[in-house]
Amino acid sequence: MNIQTSARSVPSIPDWFGEITLIVSHLQHQGVLTDISEQVRFARRRFGRYEVIDFLAVLFGYAISGERTLEGFYERLQPWESAFMALFGRDRLPARATLSRFLAALDQTAVEALRTLFLEDLLARSLEKEEQTGGLTDRTGTQWLVFDVDGTREAARQRALPQTPDRPAAQRRLRPLCAPGYTGRKRGEVVRTRTTVLQAHTHQWLGTDGNPGNGEYRAELRRAVAAIQSYLKAYQHPDACTLLRLDGQDGTGAVLADLAGLPFVMRGRDYQILKRTEIQARLKLPPDQHLTHPESGMVRALYDCPDVPVGPDGVQCRVVVATHPAGEKKSPVGVTRSGVVYELFFSRLPQQAFTASDVVALYLHRGAFETALADEDQEQDPDRWVSHTATGQEAWQLISQWVWNLRLELGHQLHPDPVRTTEFAPAAPPVPAPTAPCSGYAPPQVGLPWKAGRFSGQDFVPQPDGTLRCPANQSLVAHERRREANGSLRVVYAASIRSCRPCPLREQCQWNGSATAKPRQVSVLLHPLVVGSLPILWKDWSRRQHRRACMQLLRHQRVEVRVEQGLSVAPTRPPAPLSRAQRAHYRLDFQERLARNARAPTASRVMISLFGVPEGFATSLGEAPA
Repeated sequence: MNIQTSARSVPSIPDWFGEITLIVSHLQHQGVLTDISEQVRFARRRFGRYEVIDFLAVLFGYAISGERTLEGFYERLQPWESAFMALFGRDRLPARATLSRFLAALDQTAVEALRTLFLEDLLARSLEKEEQTGGLTDRTGTQWLVFDVDGTREAARQRALPQTPDRPAAQRRLRPLCAPGYTGRKRGEVVRTRTTVLQAHTHQWLGTDGNPGNGEYRAELRRAVAAIQSYLKAYQHPDACTLLRLDGQDGTGAVLADLAGLPFVMRGRDYQILKRTEIQARLKLPPDQHLTHPESGMVRALYDCPDVPVGPDGVQCRVVVATHPAGEKKSPVGVTRSGVVYELFFSRLPQQAFTASDVVALYLHRGAFETALADEDQEQDPDRWVSHTATGQEAWQLISQWVWNLRLELGHQLHPDPVRTTEFAPAAPPVPAPTAPCSGYAPPQVGLPWKAGRFSGQDFVPQPDGTLRCPANQSLVAHERRREANGSLRVVYAASIRSCRPCPLREQCQWNGSATAKPRQVSVLLHPLVVGSLPILWKDWSRRQHRRACMQLLRHQRVEVRVEQGLSVAPTRPPAPLSRAQRAHYRLDFQERLARNARAPTASRVMISLFGVPEGFATSLGEAPA
């Protein structure tokens, strides 16, 4: 073995340079970089010769590289900055200070233009094919698209500063970004909330929106719904077969008006609903189903309450009440009353297609969304501070989500695997008629009027304590429950004979009037709920395989970068006459501004060789294989 050293500096190519070349080539081939240059416009002084595309090129490279800091990214990129900017058709790399000034001065109009291009690029190329589509198939065979809407919080610690009358107030750099809010398990004094939208089956991001502190969750929800509607319109999917899984912070009736009529499932936090008469009356009856958590073993009793008016507008909503005994520690979710923990779930899913346990399981399955956020933090960490202004930080997070979607798209081209099918819930087994149904009960029914001028079962009002109230303001108590031959449950309520004998309304209430020796009885019939018998199927793709296939394609392969000398300088010519606009120092238009840092035809020629790229994949990117 012979070891030699040399004083000559030969920096190595970063392992992420090949992936940057691949993704930028794909963006160039699809015309995305041209659209950014022409549609995202922002002009301000002190940027010199640079335009928006120059700064976004740095953010794209930073997001793909995975470097922890911009300083570390610039240090590794510095020997190859000419080749890096040549990928975007630009000449010089803006300095870090120039990038910081750009992000600080960026306005909301440019961010919205970038957001529009991000969504248009997502909708232009679908990951799903006609022969294989992801989605949720309910018990009636209807296919649903599921979207997750949730918020993340980034807590920021601030240096302790003395607060005395002889010192001016502290000027915090994060003041435009953060505000006091709920930090959760994270350490910090101020936070920033970011609401994200994810397509649950393809794992593509549809957008992001941030606000200081706990955020403006209703405004963020409306923006998320608008992005979802654009997605549905592009793929011609009906709104009625779209499911939104919302975070618990949206669990009030006031947000129903912001959902534009889209079906949803969310955890409710308006526990005043438990005081309503119809809810209390339903809780006194047997539960529809029991749901056992597979990991903790917790058993929840589920009570399905359809058509409950929720919110200030009284919107009809399906409310599922889940109860379980309280433990020694206070339950982190729900409200505890008389040793029982009550949880609320709001939904608009039809009872014929989803049982009560299906609704709760669909909400609890949002844990898969948390793993997607964990992958995002591990690969890109979009919540790290790149700018001390809200618009600059939001532009960085949009670029991070854009890179995530591009990796998914390229990964599907590398490994076009078929969609995988998971049995989310098994088919409903046949149940013998005398036993309880596995799908729950329909709303209670009472008898119709049996004689003109006489009281029927509909005149006896259910009470919160599980009794009935007769027209004479007396109570009827349930004293018998029996199973009918068809599987229905009959609950028989009876009054006290001491209340019926002196009652002035006895002639209208009982068959033989005052001659009747028995008290009045009312039977309530609970019919089995008619629900489809098909299993619930969940069709999606792997969460990590395609994205990481793109990331690892070139990170262990050789990448060669050669920069040839530019063409010889042309002989000097006499200067051309000035135009009147140049003489008057008119402001440059956007095309003239864009041309200032454009790569000249006489610039050095850059040759980049990527090894380990499959031939078919290279052809799809518009690159010629070796």
